[in-house]
Amino acid sequence: MVLIWLLFLLFCAIGWLLLFPALGRQVAGLLSSMVRSAKRSVLRTGGAVAQHADASGRIARDASARTLGGVHRHRYALVGAVLLITLPVITILAMRKTVTFDSFLSHDQVESRTLVAELLRGERLQPPPAPPPEVFLTEEIRRLKPEIVKADRKWDQIDADLQQRVLVIFEVLRREYDIQLVLVEGYRSPERQAQLMREGRATRAGAWQSCHQYGLAIDAAPMRDGKLQWDMNDPWTRRAYFLYGDLAEQAGLTWGGNWRSLKDYVHVENTGACRQARRERLAREG
Repeated sequence: MVLIWLLFLLFCAIGWLLLFPALGRQVAGLLSSMVRSAKRSVLRTGGAVAQHADASGRIARDASARTLGGVHRHRYALVGAVLLITLPVITILAMRKTVTFDSFLSHDQVESRTLVAELLRGERLQPPPAPPPEVFLTEEIRRLKPEIVKADRKWDQIDADLQQRVLVIFEVLRREYDIQLVLVEGYRSPERQAQLMREGRATRAGAWQSCHQYGLAIDAAPMRDGKLQWDMNDPWTRRAYFLYGDLAEQAGLTWGGNWRSLKDYVHVENTGACRQARRERLAREG
């Protein structure tokens, strides 16, 4: 992006000089003045050096004059070239969208993007069968993640649009990567949210501050060999979560793994819809 801005500014400067020849002459005069100033400074150090500086100044002025003359003669062709180069850049910046070139993507990433788009356009997907309740009641979960034991995992409590996007992510992970993703928590009541915050578990947001209260966020985890996986030091688990995050962004969602202050790898949300729902609630409450 920095390179695009630098190229854009460079071409703007060139176009400005071509459209306003008088400005070009002023710039040339300024350069000439700088050369003369340098010449006077050098003269004070000795005649031989001064002669060399004078010759360099003449060469520089001649080169500058030839360059400006060439630019002026070919100004229309140069303007056309500048427009051809800068118009795509200007269009990208104006649209404010991220452009990804497929040639820089792996084959798997290209296939996943195509599949995500296809599934989002297709018929509505149905939630997968829930895993056995014992999956959420292991000793490891009671020790490391006790907050999910009583979490709400009802799909019908999740916003319909978010539900479809999440199911697309689940389906792509299953088809493309043979990874089974499991819903850990969907809707979360404001009372439960406040309790989790007081206990310092899984969140720093109070009641009605989390998208879970609006049915616009879910937590999910990959399952391997019948066990939910949490250890980000494990290569398989880390890959699964980052694929989950990449697919969430492709589906237009926000992934908690990209947050700066608190990395929440299980979390995805529809941030825009959540903000709107929060505004509407505040408006109702006056």
